[in-house]
Amino acid sequence: MYFLMSLFMFICGLLAFSFNYDHFLITLLSLEYIVLSLFLLMYMYMVVSLYDLYFLMFLLTFWVCEATLGLSLLVSLIRGFGNDYFSSFNLLQC
Repeated sequence: MYFLMSLFMFICGLLAFSFNYDHFLITLLSLEYIVLSLFLLMYMYMVVSLYDLYFLMFLLTFWVCEATLGLSLLVSLIRGFGNDYFSSFNLLQC
């Protein structure tokens, strides 16, 4: 049951990531939703297989660093461009 729930969460996160092209914040939130579903899937796999959960804490550390990097990019883009619309980003300006 948990496997199907995490798989459904993963597919919903992928759909939200692939169909929202407007805001940078929505894409970051959908990526975090995908990470949350992967965390649930790996946790259930490791509990059922009786593996040690240290690897999961190692991955969780990297996922937190990824979220922090995404948030700092969002703040930088909002300070530089004034909003988080993808259509307002001009690569020729950089």
